Amino acid sequence: MDVCYREIVEQREKTTLSPYAKLVTETRGRERPIPPCPVRTEFVRDRDRIIHCKSFRRLKHKTQVFLSPVGDHYRTRLTHTLEVSQIARTIARGLLLNEDLTEAIAMGHDLGHTPFGHSGEYILNKLVPGGFEHNEQSLRIVEKLENGVGLNLTFEVRDGIVNHKKSGNPATLEGVCVSLADRIAYVNHDIDDAIRAGLLTNESLPKSCIEAIGATHGERINSLILDVLRVSFDKPYVRMSPEMSAEFDKLRDFLFANLYHNSNAKAEEGKAEGVVATLYKYYLAHLELLPPDFAKYIEEDGPERCAADYIACMTDRYAVREYERLFVPKDWN
Repeated sequence: MDVCYREIVEQREKTTLSPYAKLVTETRGRERPIPPCPVRTEFVRDRDRIIHCKSFRRLKHKTQVFLSPVGDHYRTRLTHTLEVSQIARTIARGLLLNEDLTEAIAMGHDLGHTPFGHSGEYILNKLVPGGFEHNEQSLRIVEKLENGVGLNLTFEVRDGIVNHKKSGNPATLEGVCVSLADRIAYVNHDIDDAIRAGLLTNESLPKSCIEAIGATHGERINSLILDVLRVSFDKPYVRMSPEMSAEFDKLRDFLFANLYHNSNAKAEEGKAEGVVATLYKYYLAHLELLPPDFAKYIEEDGPERCAADYIACMTDRYAVREYERLFVPKDWN
């Protein structure tokens, strides 16, 4: 008799996970039903679909904070995604939540980020009618743009992706784990990168934050995770304690004031915004040059949205190459 390995995992979830976990057998499913896999649960299949898609691979050449960093050790959008996944999975495991669902959401949460990070998002948000937000673009990628038809993911993964921002309201606690992990990851790895770049020092960080959260990258992540576990274990929510949350928000505010909005790391952002704006306007005026997987939605979604789709999918270096090809005179040979 053949063994259905997927059913063994599904049964294990029912007997080992928290009553607040989202069991894969309780998923609201996909928009287009597919036959079950004999080995992988639906959330594992979603994780695999994300990891193997082109949008995920492009994250390795998209900015986190530092535009096209020369050093090998600065984070990119891909390494950020991997760190978010690991932190979120640790929280989910400690709270006996569904680790597979958590990982799938984490792997897909930033697929919609533009070239040049938040500077690219900022300029598209100004130019595109209806605005542009990377979490909504991530959802658009998995629902429609990837492969021209989307990835056909389960409701719970799609919900966690679009609701991963602090202002979001995920339908599952696994989605909340990713939202928290996203902030824990970027605050801590951006401090690490900024210290490496000589833009910050450990001594410049707010003293009360260091005392409450930790003096090193590892100490801070460990403290924040343990705080979430202490507060949230066997509870119908996932959150930090008020005391830890206050110090964490203070540390985050410090980064916005001293790194994200006012530092040498941002010196090239004006140029990056110019590249994105110029490419967007060019392709909006030349819709016939959009690849078929983007152009096919012009009638349904409008030319502005489809031009933004194409620009947002570009990596930093592809956007620069396109800009140079279209607008920089070539040497005559």
